[in-house]
Amino acid sequence: MKPIWIVDDDESIRWVLEKALARENLATKSFANARDAMDALQTSVPQVLVSDIRMPGESGLELLQAVKARHPGLPVIVITAFSDLDSAVAAFQGGAFEYLAKPFDIDKAVELIRRALEESLRESDVEQAVADTPEILGQAPAMQDVFRAIGRLSQSNVTVLITGESGTGKELVARALHKHSPRASQPYIALNTAAIPKDLLESELFGHERGAFTGAQAMRRGRFEQAENGTLFLDEIGDMPFDLQTRLLRVLSDGHFYRVGGHQPLKANVRVIAATHQNLEQRVKDGLFREDLYHRLNVIRLRLPSLRERREDIPLLTRHFLAQSAKQLGVEAKRMSDSAMQFLAGLDLPGNVRQLENLCNWITVMAPGQTVEVKDLPQELTHGQEFAPQSTAGASVSVPAQPQVLVAAPETGGMVTPNGSGLVSPALPGASGNGAAEKSGWIALLESEAAHMLAAGQPEVMDALGRQFESALIKTALKHTHGRKNDAAIRLGIGRNTITRKIHELGIDGAKDD
Repeated sequence: MKPIWIVDDDESIRWVLEKALARENLATKSFANARDAMDALQTSVPQVLVSDIRMPGESGLELLQAVKARHPGLPVIVITAFSDLDSAVAAFQGGAFEYLAKPFDIDKAVELIRRALEESLRESDVEQAVADTPEILGQAPAMQDVFRAIGRLSQSNVTVLITGESGTGKELVARALHKHSPRASQPYIALNTAAIPKDLLESELFGHERGAFTGAQAMRRGRFEQAENGTLFLDEIGDMPFDLQTRLLRVLSDGHFYRVGGHQPLKANVRVIAATHQNLEQRVKDGLFREDLYHRLNVIRLRLPSLRERREDIPLLTRHFLAQSAKQLGVEAKRMSDSAMQFLAGLDLPGNVRQLENLCNWITVMAPGQTVEVKDLPQELTHGQEFAPQSTAGASVSVPAQPQVLVAAPETGGMVTPNGSGLVSPALPGASGNGAAEKSGWIALLESEAAHMLAAGQPEVMDALGRQFESALIKTALKHTHGRKNDAAIRLGIGRNTITRKIHELGIDGAKDD
């Protein structure tokens, strides 16, 4: 933790505060004037700043202005003479956290500094979370559409509404929108409106004045003030109480709000990004959500796909989460076997990416060995769960407790069947549940077709089957990427020129440049 800076030309006040904070095991650094503190700000930043207002040279208000220009989230406590009310008002207008009136009680001063410290550490955690957040992962066409939308919004401050099922990564998209916006250097503040009791949510959003309600012992800045010049992310906006929706509408309409118990309007320069997993249109019809607020929020709408709609991203996400979990625990990362990875890709994970991340944490801790097989996965996943089809062919098929599994195969009309070792293998359309299909799915059928062609004396069997194989792969990849051949080449692991040449040689239609 960074030290607490004390700026005062009175040596006795510096000494008293240093000793009192030292007893609390809090590090301090003192300055006799504002100029020295301003110079020190060029190379370091305190956790909390405590400054006198009236000092020779630059005043504490000038120091406050300089601090807020560089570090808007840094709590500043100003020390002022009891009778100097104008200075106290000016300090609050300049963004001070609180003020100490001389002469002050040292215990109350330490208590106030501790509250400012908690505020500072909370905002530091938010900033660190933003810095540590990786870029959003995803190669599926549905995620590429999301990335393109983020790119188009990169120079905009427009309000955005993010919709999607729980666990799809709505907050990650909100952070990305902030990171790639003109406000990237300013604060990013997130608030889950469903996680805070109704009675506290108003104060959490707009702050409160001292004495506004029982327990309000000091003025507190709300999330709108904390996010000044930056971005405020309101998660689960659909759960916001109806009466608070009116106050939020006013901020979005004219940019002004009042702290709880306050009479002075405050101006908010904040970009609002909202998210919900609920159907807001239905909530409007049900009278649970204001229609005018809905239209204020729904300026630009981004819908995040569920994991069922981007199954091809599951291996990429799984490897990332396994590596991340291993790094956090200081162990070697686990590796999924091909069969286990294919099994995961066929699962219907209602918790989406969040559930997959939790599963990878479980695997890192609980799975035996470095290579994870299907049998090593949690029993609730391997028994009695449902699989969702990866194609557009139809609905999901329940997995019985017995090892027999039937699931629609990706981009084919066939089924997926496990062999005796638990390996899930795609079977070609028309394959029966016995004979060659039981041996190893499509490989057995390939062997059977090759044997038939060889027995018939057909020439160039390798070339004929190879062309059919390549044609099937490329057609499936193009269908998967909606005809975009460059994306298809990436998915197949071949070069752009190679897929262009083979499309021409094999006479494949429907391909287009990305």
